[in-house]
Amino acid sequence: MELLLSLWRPVLEVLFIWLLVYSLIRFFQGTRAFQVLMGLVILAIIFNIAKILGLNTINWVLTKLFAVGVVAFLIIFQPELRRALARIGQNTFLSGYLKKGGTVDELIQACESLARNRTGALIALERDIGLRNYIESGMILDARVSQELLLTLFHTGTPTHDGGAIIVGDRIAACGALFPLSQNQEIPRVLGTRHRAAIGLTEDTDAVCVIVSEETGTISVAVHGKLTRDLDADGLNKVLTNLFRAPAPARSPALEFIEKNWKFFKEKSRL
Repeated sequence: MELLLSLWRPVLEVLFIWLLVYSLIRFFQGTRAFQVLMGLVILAIIFNIAKILGLNTINWVLTKLFAVGVVAFLIIFQPELRRALARIGQNTFLSGYLKKGGTVDELIQACESLARNRTGALIALERDIGLRNYIESGMILDARVSQELLLTLFHTGTPTHDGGAIIVGDRIAACGALFPLSQNQEIPRVLGTRHRAAIGLTEDTDAVCVIVSEETGTISVAVHGKLTRDLDADGLNKVLTNLFRAPAPARSPALEFIEKNWKFFKEKSRL
């Protein structure tokens, strides 16, 4: 019993540190800060190896580098850190999923209207990998998703017509954003710049892109560099629902073992 009481503090500390590191990696994944964060982790590993082997010169250089690097990291990535602190305490478990009956319906109705009028549109939906670099290339909005706003953003003649809109959760984070064009030679030549930009973005990230063709008025969806074409409103609804369905919570093996034995005990007690 005393052994268990003495172990709970180290276990709690290890779990807390693991959760903190995991949360930082998930938050910065897909941003510029992620590569820097991985670089700091590698330097920390080298620092500890040098300390164990007694390499004093390398140890001294890395100590000075860390002192300057931490300050530089805080200055360069101030926006990302401010956003992380602002999210602490908020329930973001469902932030990566579109809300049924709200965002999904508004998006589908807007695409249906744009397709009917043959107005081109490119809309990216963020998932696990952050799209901050692409958000910063456009006009920052942070507005609730609505059919009227999407129709206005892609109205012919507006400055944001040719760029892409980025949706994060249930908010339009930016409009007029620039996406990388795919270099895939197998893409049919009949597809225009919007389709190539959508495929290019989904090749680099796990985002979902909805495209409305200006020439044909058809709706397409790009995921992982693959394009699904000629969708109607029902087809678009089905695709988005499947892609953004919240995963069922994982069942703990320990919990399943307890429930199984509890049911067995109840059946035995009845006998």
